[in-house]
Amino acid sequence: MRNITVIGTGYVGLVTGVCLSEVGHKVTCFDCDKEKISQLKLGKSPIFEPELEELISKNVKINRLSFTTNHSEAFKEAEVIYLAVGTPQKEDGNANLDYIFQAAMDISNYAKGNVIVVTKSTVPVGTNEIIKSLIQADSKNQLKVEVVSNPEFLREGQAIHDTFNGDRIVIGSSSNYAAEVISKIYEPFNIPIIHTDIRSAEMIKYASNAFLATKISFINEISSICEKLGANIDDVAHGMGMDSRIGTQFLRAGIGYGGSCFPKDTKALVQIAGEVNHKFELLEAVIHINNKQQIKLVTKAKERCGSLQGKKVAMLGLAFKPNTNDIREAASLQIANHLLIEGANVIAYDPVAVELAKKHFPQQVKFTSNLIEALHMADIAFIVTEWEDIVKLPLKLYEIMMKTPIIFDGRNCYPLREVNNYQMEYHSIGRSSILNLPKEVAYR
Repeated sequence: MRNITVIGTGYVGLVTGVCLSEVGHKVTCFDCDKEKISQLKLGKSPIFEPELEELISKNVKINRLSFTTNHSEAFKEAEVIYLAVGTPQKEDGNANLDYIFQAAMDISNYAKGNVIVVTKSTVPVGTNEIIKSLIQADSKNQLKVEVVSNPEFLREGQAIHDTFNGDRIVIGSSSNYAAEVISKIYEPFNIPIIHTDIRSAEMIKYASNAFLATKISFINEISSICEKLGANIDDVAHGMGMDSRIGTQFLRAGIGYGGSCFPKDTKALVQIAGEVNHKFELLEAVIHINNKQQIKLVTKAKERCGSLQGKKVAMLGLAFKPNTNDIREAASLQIANHLLIEGANVIAYDPVAVELAKKHFPQQVKFTSNLIEALHMADIAFIVTEWEDIVKLPLKLYEIMMKTPIIFDGRNCYPLREVNNYQMEYHSIGRSSILNLPKEVAYR
């Protein structure tokens, strides 16, 4: 059992701290956000993540997990300190490392004895060396520090599952002692561990996310060709994925990737490459394709209707993926803005992300947590996030509730053979459209 401090209680920090406490370590989570820490002390998670609140309550009760905004309290007994603060994208595409460097200064000021600093945050190659030099240069406590790069590979909405069932744990360090300590911490997870140098570990994170983003943009480009040739992207992706060299994951056509990782990390890797005079043309194309893909539903709707002026559009789903309330870089943001520019009246539905969305979406957008209310008398429905209640919604309800059941499905939620049984117009990604609306309804 180790005394561990985690700096930052966002998705990565909170999940990491909670799961480390679950396997027996004593964990203190530190954050400057007093409101967030107050919530956590009450067992309330500030983020929506399945199973997280239950594990928080459990481990707080048995005194393996605590939360604080007090620096001295957070660092006084820490043997291992995890850095899990944000590295948001700057305007030029580079990662903003201000929070990382502030955390390093906090460690230098408050930590005591010998500590191992483990960087979970996604940082450009070479950053961990800077972190170590900052801590050592400014330490007031004769601090001896080793730094480990330990990138995370968690999927939002499945982060708890991924922590306990990951494909690999990457530990990058120049210190055999530090690497062994961190390996021991992770022993209870029984996941394969890869040991590398620090810079390789930093690069593994960026390269992994860039490759997955590339698969998504590739299949979306194939879907556009399928639409023009009359092929079915579902069948094409299935046939491709059966090849073990390709695999089935991230070959699902849709309206592109979003969230806190892929957009930020792909742009950051382009910048990292540029700093060593390498033009990453492939990744630049991936980013361009995704930007175009995010507004594909609006493009399709304009082609179908000519004008969206005055149309009531039900936007189903706001989070960038199911089982999270995260709307960072979500396609819904771009879609809403473009619909408003076209003069549409937008009502947006999401089961968990509405309150957060209200802070970031244009004021003209109306919100609801009731799926049926969103569809009521709508001219058009956009499926943006494949929430389970949307996927399982009886198709008959589109017929009943909408003024004109014209659906643009950005996540290919429904099998075409099922849609064909209903009087509706259905446009999806990379598949043939179904035009079952009577003429007098279709062109009201």
